[in-house]
Amino acid sequence: MRIKIHRVKLGRQKIWGQSDGSTVQIDERLKGKKELEIILHECLHHLYPAASEKEVEHKSIILTNTLWAERYRKIDDSNEHPLQNGKL
Repeated sequence: MRIKIHRVKLGRQKIWGQSDGSTVQIDERLKGKKELEIILHECLHHLYPAASEKEVEHKSIILTNTLWAERYRKIDDSNEHPLQNGKL
């Protein structure tokens, strides 16, 4: 299974991403580690809709830090936005 990700402007909603049950939307301005974190976060919501926000947040940060330590990078490795726990 592949989760479809759509990049859209979400600034007015004041959110980085959302899952509506069939697709995941992430803010198109995200880059680097923060983009990876939000993709993982929203995918976890999509896969585990009954999971609490705190549980999803915790697991998305673990996965983000694991992949980042393994040198996962897209093209831009910008690190200007902190993760949900406030750390870069």
